[in-house]
Amino acid sequence: MFPVDLTPDLLRGALDLERTERGLRPHRLPAWARAQYDEPQIAMAESQPSGVRLAFRTDATAVELDTHRTVVTYRGAPPRPEGVYDLVVDTDLVGAASTTGGTVVEVDMQTGERVTTPGPAGTVRLDLPDGEHDVEIWLPTHETTDIVALRADRPLRPSAPVGRTWLHHGSSISHGSGAASPTTTWPAIAARAAGVELVNLGFGGSALLDPFTARAIRDTPADVISLKLGINVVNADLMRLRAFVPAVHGFLDTVREGHPTTPLLLVSAVLCPIHEDTPGPGAPVFADGTLRFVATGDPADVPAGRLTLRVVRDALARVVAQRAVHDPHLAHLDGRELYGEADAEALPLPDALHPDAATHRLMGERFAGLIPAAGGPWATPENL
Repeated sequence: MFPVDLTPDLLRGALDLERTERGLRPHRLPAWARAQYDEPQIAMAESQPSGVRLAFRTDATAVELDTHRTVVTYRGAPPRPEGVYDLVVDTDLVGAASTTGGTVVEVDMQTGERVTTPGPAGTVRLDLPDGEHDVEIWLPTHETTDIVALRADRPLRPSAPVGRTWLHHGSSISHGSGAASPTTTWPAIAARAAGVELVNLGFGGSALLDPFTARAIRDTPADVISLKLGINVVNADLMRLRAFVPAVHGFLDTVREGHPTTPLLLVSAVLCPIHEDTPGPGAPVFADGTLRFVATGDPADVPAGRLTLRVVRDALARVVAQRAVHDPHLAHLDGRELYGEADAEALPLPDALHPDAATHRLMGERFAGLIPAAGGPWATPENL
């Protein structure tokens, strides 16, 4: 085994790479955007490399990856499963591994208190089939990852992208909460089925119409874009209807500055029974070693402008209808087509907010199938 230089062209799905004291840290927001917020949730979410992967061509039979992970746990909640590194060879998922060690950050969801316990780096070894292949190593979705070193028993070189680029922005479900591994988040499933290169800007708890996110999307090359909005604005109780509609328009205006004719799909929230008719804020409840979420707002406040998912879906549909008059490349998809009432009966959300692995697969397969039929600019296969 010999060392491989960690050059930026070996990584896909990241908008920035930071040289830390431990190694190379992929970020899903650029440095200038990270300088515009001082809030731990978005800082954690964007540094977790959902959709980020090493991509190279080689005839090596083994590669080793030294990484230092930062793992977030929640006081009183069951531990989150170990992060997974997925190995894809010539588009086929052929293996997976996890690492050990790293830094653990324990968060009290009631008070926001954080306790950090440092730990050492770990090593992932992945064996490859004989012959020359295109290889991807997908990084864990929920572990901030510093890549310390990469080794292989034969030379490797960056591989060329295989398809058009799909940039997707959304909440924790898009980020991958509840998925079994990085290639089984619903956006990864849809991207692999459609044969597109994924840039996943799904940020847990942080799809909040932030202007810096809109500018990051504006400045990132993409052939198609989707924005999945609603749930975080509701469960954060962030704004009222009066502010929400102009904020959506402003977000879209900014994206359109850099992508004036790029096919853009605005997707509303999937079904979430606790927030369909009850406003936020959402709150965690721990009982018997399990975590569930509840909506704590008052439905009586909806006429005064507090947001529920039904209100938000109607507002997003109206925004798209209004803009579509002068933007023929904009389309709308009701998120309940990805996960609706019948699905909730068969596959209920385990914590009342996030899907399980089976639901991720269902959503990913449905999204890949709905893209050509979504109407407007997504109606023709050449858009993918």
